[in-house]
Amino acid sequence: MAVAFQNVNSESGLKKLDDFLLTRSYISGYQASKDDITVYSYLAKPPSAEYVNALRWYKHIDALLRISGVSGEGAGVIVEGSAPITEAVATPPADDSKASAAEDDDDDDDVDLFGEETEEEKKAAEERAAALKASGKKKESGKSSVLMDVKPWDDETDMKKLEEAVRSVTMEGLTFGASKLVPVGYGIKKLQIMLTIVDDLVSVDDLIENYLTVEPINEYVQSCDIVAFNKI
Repeated sequence: MAVAFQNVNSESGLKKLDDFLLTRSYISGYQASKDDITVYSYLAKPPSAEYVNALRWYKHIDALLRISGVSGEGAGVIVEGSAPITEAVATPPADDSKASAAEDDDDDDDVDLFGEETEEEKKAAEERAAALKASGKKKESGKSSVLMDVKPWDDETDMKKLEEAVRSVTMEGLTFGASKLVPVGYGIKKLQIMLTIVDDLVSVDDLIENYLTVEPINEYVQSCDIVAFNKI
């Protein structure tokens, strides 16, 4: 069933979007999709800092669109009461002179329609790589978004203390995000939590094996499973 939002540029619309994203990282599912792009396109500007969850989501989708794009299909979303925001494309003024037309034709011949690197670009890239290696600098590491299930021992486990124990783990490159409790059965609930990791600094396997399932946290945590893992 499609999610519906009403005028996301109004205070009430932003409040509903912010509340919706309190326990979610995306509009639908566990990865960015066309639903996120749809809602994003209706926002005239980034949400104010008052709407913490909506602003977090907006910055994340904005970064994805700039870096890698979004390919997920989504489940469908409806945005009522406002129109999508589109960026105007500047069009150069027309020039009736034959000389200008000839120049334009020459310029078109120089355009690389398939985005292939020229020899000059390749050489420049090689020089930058060599300079970077010589200076001992490392390329900025990528990041990943991880959705994790954290399961308690039984229905008597204090889930508030379990979440506090999980969030007490501190590692360079690890940031915990939104979370929610999900019923499993027989009165037992599991903690579903989002985390963002710097790929070169944090190993999810190491996080689970050496931090989340050892003392003292294993007093509350029985096991952990990765539900979704996406590059940012």
